Amino acid sequence: MRKTSYGITLVGVALVLLLNIFSSNRTDWLVVKSAEVFNTKVTTRYGLSQLCETVVSNIPSPDGSSDNGQYTKRTCRKFPLRQQDHCETDNSSFCAAWTSAGYAVELGIGFSALSLVAILFGVSTGSRRRRIWRAVAGLVALQALFQLVAFSLVTHIYRTAGYPTFERATPGTAYVFNTLSWVMCVIISVAVIVTGISADKGHHWAAGNRAYRPIDG
Repeated sequence: MRKTSYGITLVGVALVLLLNIFSSNRTDWLVVKSAEVFNTKVTTRYGLSQLCETVVSNIPSPDGSSDNGQYTKRTCRKFPLRQQDHCETDNSSFCAAWTSAGYAVELGIGFSALSLVAILFGVSTGSRRRRIWRAVAGLVALQALFQLVAFSLVTHIYRTAGYPTFERATPGTAYVFNTLSWVMCVIISVAVIVTGISADKGHHWAAGNRAYRPIDG
């Protein structure tokens, strides 16, 4: 494969790695907004390992004609917690699935980093460039697999309202980042496989000016 092809793959994998890191650390995979009660709105954001709750209260003026000010309080905690979120009783299946989604994202991040190392190692010599595409494609495909596992678990929980309050939940930014990451991984993996096979067959567009062909016996 051309160095240019590896360069484009490197940029794509680096972008996927950033998306994975952002989605892992953000607390808005799912967002639940409660109805306003006594001039107070509560927004709860659920991350894979943390829950954040924002309470916004509008303080009315004495005559009730307008708001006299706004009070905002934001608190975060680990999520899910064994006792507080009833992981040992009513919500055991949810806790297992949600925690598994977090582990899947972490594994995806690990394979993203390995993909970058493989690309940087592979472009050092021409002989490595001819072989390393297989490893790169495999590592990127594993990224897609683990991110898709996380996406599937969270989507199932969201659609089935697998946790109290999730019947009012909507997907957040982290959920979108995760979706983009596994879609990009699938595209990158397919592109690397097609380009690598074409380079092995000696196609100029894939192998470059030094197209390599098998030696006839």
